[in-house]
Amino acid sequence: MRSWAVAALDLLYPALCLVCRDALGEGRRDPLCGTCWAGITRIGPPYCVTCGVPFATFDGTGDGTGAPGPVSRCPACLAEPPAFDYARAAAQYSGPLREVLHELKFHGKRALAAPLADLLVEQCAGALPAASDALVPVPLGRARERERGFNQAALIAERVAGALGVPAQPRWLTRVRPTQPQSDLGAAERQANVRNAFQAAPAVAGRHLVVIDDVLTTGATVSECARALRAAGARRVGVLTVARVVGLTL
Repeated sequence: MRSWAVAALDLLYPALCLVCRDALGEGRRDPLCGTCWAGITRIGPPYCVTCGVPFATFDGTGDGTGAPGPVSRCPACLAEPPAFDYARAAAQYSGPLREVLHELKFHGKRALAAPLADLLVEQCAGALPAASDALVPVPLGRARERERGFNQAALIAERVAGALGVPAQPRWLTRVRPTQPQSDLGAAERQANVRNAFQAAPAVAGRHLVVIDDVLTTGATVSECARALRAAGARRVGVLTVARVVGLTL
């Protein structure tokens, strides 16, 4: 009876895609229709083995140093390695994915964390090194979390943790001073904005940790998180994000 009632309601009041407002149909992945879900630009190899940025071209002739062999690291990581050991993102921050992330962060639609976390697992689980000890979401400042009602990175981390069988530890990293929203700032200002803004718990010492966030733009926030974790003794630090802005260097 329940399935019949749901089918009847869908017929009378069809669920609509969050992005294009068409009825959800075949290939759907709530809250997106099949067309919009397929329209997310996934990030797959070839990409930099350190920061995860996709290579625009890949001819397999070298790594940017003049040495022969397959491309493995981008020029930015060769010139100045980031604070983290590796970073991976599920898809590019554009199109339908950008719309869904905005609905989650700025319109309070917490349920969207589930499909976003699922996308992250689908695209990135296979690229994760083995034996990660914990997932650590990027913390929000207390005032901003109270205003928003949740931390989107923590919601995503909880679901990813369940899928991967790795515990989420939201208390292992805290934001110790308020910062401006990074979206309002340029690259250099972003770095200054989050400098020394995080502190890690003693429990991170000796562990392989994965920082979780929704979007990687310039990498300033996750890099500062990685520095705080390393300062507290973390053995290895990776980064997983749902999306990343492609076209900017870390």
